[in-house]
Amino acid sequence: MVREREMDASTSCTEDVAGPPAKKQRMDMDSPSSPARPWDPLTWKALPSCQNPFASVMPAAVASVERQLSALPPLVYPTEVQKLRGLLEEVHGGQRFLLQGGDCAERFLDCSASVIAVKLKILLQMSLVLSYAGRKPTVRIARIAGQYGKPRSSAMETVNGQQVPSFRGDNVNDMDPNNRTPDPERLVKAYFHSAATLNYLRALLTGGFADLHESKHWELEYVNSKERRLEYEALVENLLDGLSFLDVCGATGEASKTVDLFTSHEALVLPYEAAMTRRFNGQWFNTSAHLVWIGDRTRQLDHAHVEYCRGIENPVGIKVGPSAPPSEIVDLCKRLDPQNQPGKLVLITRLGAKNVQTHLPPLIKAAKEAGLNVIFQCDPMHGNTEKASSGHKTRRFDTVLEELLETFKTHKAHGSHLGGVHFEMTGEDVTECTGGPQEIDDTDLHIRYTTYCDPRLNYAQSLEMAFKLAACLKSDRRAPFTSSGSAHDIEAPPTTHE
Repeated sequence: MVREREMDASTSCTEDVAGPPAKKQRMDMDSPSSPARPWDPLTWKALPSCQNPFASVMPAAVASVERQLSALPPLVYPTEVQKLRGLLEEVHGGQRFLLQGGDCAERFLDCSASVIAVKLKILLQMSLVLSYAGRKPTVRIARIAGQYGKPRSSAMETVNGQQVPSFRGDNVNDMDPNNRTPDPERLVKAYFHSAATLNYLRALLTGGFADLHESKHWELEYVNSKERRLEYEALVENLLDGLSFLDVCGATGEASKTVDLFTSHEALVLPYEAAMTRRFNGQWFNTSAHLVWIGDRTRQLDHAHVEYCRGIENPVGIKVGPSAPPSEIVDLCKRLDPQNQPGKLVLITRLGAKNVQTHLPPLIKAAKEAGLNVIFQCDPMHGNTEKASSGHKTRRFDTVLEELLETFKTHKAHGSHLGGVHFEMTGEDVTECTGGPQEIDDTDLHIRYTTYCDPRLNYAQSLEMAFKLAACLKSDRRAPFTSSGSAHDIEAPPTTHE
């Protein structure tokens, strides 16, 4: 049970963030690469920011929201963050695999029991498939309970022939083009929607929702190919037989009915992130999520987002697109983690399927030569977005899979290790990405296209992706499986179904 009184309240961000930001002395700004310069949750304000949705808002209005947020309880507790750091250290060492997934941009209207439950269900099922195939536990991190903001390349966009401010996510402005004025009070709404989402997730996990022993929970009728459906059904039955065997042996018990789940979002809207930064035992933690990441648009070495992230104890992801020079990524890693700690940094490559073979090897080489203790994770979504003939933004299932498989093979060929995957996905039956087991095409996209931003894999496509990746993991088993706590983390014994 979380004990809030253990938080170091005397030095919490309630004091540090409240009120209009004090004018910061510009210390060592001629050498912004120096990681030794003083840091606190507000030093980022002295640096430029490529994504500041409230730049046009009166500072007093933003400061008022910062005060409100800094007085509210943490959404996650520092010891949970420390636990994730430990698990990610094992991912770095090859003992675990990292699965991260969820919405491109959460919507306030999706803060409902049914939507939250299906998002959790698909993540749990995918992780179970990957754990079984790879014979190693899966670390589950959801893009949830805070992934409301979205970076935009332009301050304005055209909607119905008119120029309006760009939609930047429910925590900044409204999807309605007539209500696009940035409103910092929406950050408070984002906090309470995140709290409600996180509360229900915890309730589901402690209430036995994670118990996926029964095959009826696995919806495989979506697979059009009879041969492939039989293959997947055999895998699931094999997996469930293994769990049942462990139950009989007394190796699972109540632990088999719950798992660890961690939350994440892009550290984009810095007034929110700073207000949720609290001090615990002399260290600073972002208490809005267990892991945050820096986007490909905000990873400038001497800018605000990197400055903020360099001071927190949370694990930090770095999105790496094809425009990122490897030497720049090395410098960025040294800035964010000068101690070079395994489990601290996750390099999330989002190169596009056609760029993997040319761009990934130099990055692997640079990381090796610098001796970086980073986790490599593949985001096969963002580099493969295109416009369908229907006008919808979409991604092709086969292209997403191609980048994933190419990344896996490239790491293996260069003596590296792919530690995880990162998907934009949902457990709902949306029609946003084409292809996959349901054979969705451009003419189907309009049927259930509900995303506020980028297209997501639906339930069937997500599970299919897990089965495809499972085949890679199965062929790449290198180390004996180690278990930790849950039956979902325990190797199932071979059965006659294989």
